[in-house]
Amino acid sequence: MHGGDRVAEVLQAQGVKHLFTLCGGHISPILTGAKERGIRIIDVRDEATAVFAADAVARLSGAPGVAAVTAGPGLTNTITAIKNAQLAQSPVVILGGAAPTVLKGKGALQDIDQTALIAPHVKYSAAVRRVRDLTPVLEKAFAKAQTGVPGPVFVECPIDLLYDESVIRGWYEQGAPSGPSLPARALRTYLNFHLKRQFGNGNATGTSAPVSTPIERASKSELAGVASAIAAAKKPLLLVGSQAILRSREVESLAQAIEQLGMPVYLSGMARGLLGPNHPLHMRHKRRPALKESDCVILAGVPCDFRLEYGSHVSRRATLIAVNRSSRDLSMNRRPTIGVHGDASAFLCDLAAAIDAPLSIHNEWHDELRDRDKDREREISAEADTGSEFINPLRLLKNINAVLDDDSIIVADGGDFVATASYTVRPRGPLSWLDPGVFGTLGVGAGFAMGAKLTRPHSETWIIYGDGAFGYSLIEFETFARLGIPVIAVIGNDAGWTQIAREQVKILNDDVGTVLQHTDYHLAAEGLGAKGFLLDTPDNIENVLDEAKKVAAAGQPVLINALLGSSTFREGSISM
Repeated sequence: MHGGDRVAEVLQAQGVKHLFTLCGGHISPILTGAKERGIRIIDVRDEATAVFAADAVARLSGAPGVAAVTAGPGLTNTITAIKNAQLAQSPVVILGGAAPTVLKGKGALQDIDQTALIAPHVKYSAAVRRVRDLTPVLEKAFAKAQTGVPGPVFVECPIDLLYDESVIRGWYEQGAPSGPSLPARALRTYLNFHLKRQFGNGNATGTSAPVSTPIERASKSELAGVASAIAAAKKPLLLVGSQAILRSREVESLAQAIEQLGMPVYLSGMARGLLGPNHPLHMRHKRRPALKESDCVILAGVPCDFRLEYGSHVSRRATLIAVNRSSRDLSMNRRPTIGVHGDASAFLCDLAAAIDAPLSIHNEWHDELRDRDKDREREISAEADTGSEFINPLRLLKNINAVLDDDSIIVADGGDFVATASYTVRPRGPLSWLDPGVFGTLGVGAGFAMGAKLTRPHSETWIIYGDGAFGYSLIEFETFARLGIPVIAVIGNDAGWTQIAREQVKILNDDVGTVLQHTDYHLAAEGLGAKGFLLDTPDNIENVLDEAKKVAAAGQPVLINALLGSSTFREGSISM
């Protein structure tokens, strides 16, 4: 067995089913070893896509996703995707190729200080220097990725640890000087010593099963204190964020706990869809005034960052209860009245179990929030019916919402069009909405959809793109077609970076840098093997969506290029 086989054995033991990669000579033995053990190799066209796809697998499966990239530029291309996973608290294992150990720092091909580059953006990084260490270091990396606050990890695997020992010895002997001179003999002696150390005890085998990570839970006194605060409140409110969905296998229990608690709830990020599309406890609109009026707010896996105006959305008179795996996020910008350092999902389940009877439902508060939701829905419906030079984005998104399958997954990649979708497109169930997270990264679309469709192959997978964001994904439609990954992509093509233009033009009176074209993206996708549709009139929306679903169900990826008219729906929505 060569080192690539050892890496593959660890992946197999950890239950990895897909390895995302862009090939490179530094990592070839990992790819062949993984393929031989039944792990499907998903070779993409951009290394960032590989990490985004691994991130999606982690979010939907609850187990780390894995990407392997080659040395130097292969790794540097992943930095944005790795940082996105770190901020989203997503467990991803990145395997990086590297120059030969004996040539580090000597000008070898693609040789840079990779650990220094990557260390600030991962929970754990290690550079392996002996074949015998590949297995234990990788196992440690898998454990680190999932323990406490999950996050990405990086393991550097130099090329001379991955190939068979005889191959490496042949390479070194070929490059070493011959002859009886003292320098030549000294170098050969050093290389022989180096190789013996590098491959010493290399026959040791054995890998462990997937790690079981402990979950930090609230104490009985903490649960009692929170239950008392909720019971005393007249206008309690629950906010559930992506961190509460980290234990993806427990989402049904979490949904049941929220139902038992009986509090009105706002769901954000990956938590969208947790209660289904029409649950009476789930509020969708007017969150800011609701937070201002609430006298008891629970932030379940939600930090007080820019999305809550750094904590100012919650009234200073309210009892603020924060639950978070991260001690930093627990008190970020706002010290809670009651702070629980632990898993938000486990906390809500334990809280529901600790209450003898369901908490009294505050009907007037519920009715007030529901009435606001209904009023806002009527406003959105009225705006969706207004005319436009092409297609009203609200109308298109409402039509998409109407045709989603019950087991559909929605991937969000864009600015203005995607933010509009968050108001109108309702995920059908738990783990059915994927957005970048707090980093607000553009370019996640292809990778997220790839990971989602491979994790749940029978789920209809949609990508909602802005036309600006789609620029990062176009080439991956060749990957979708080549590997038979049938996604449905809808581009909201308004010929601009509209989210930026809204405020830039208003404040600075200049649209510089924000103007695009109504490009024929559907033709480009067809050139890469997908089925393309041009949608330029509202009369064709239903027919095109229906045809797109049929094409995807038959196994071909689809791209709908929808030309959008202007809209004032999101005026004044800039975030800082």
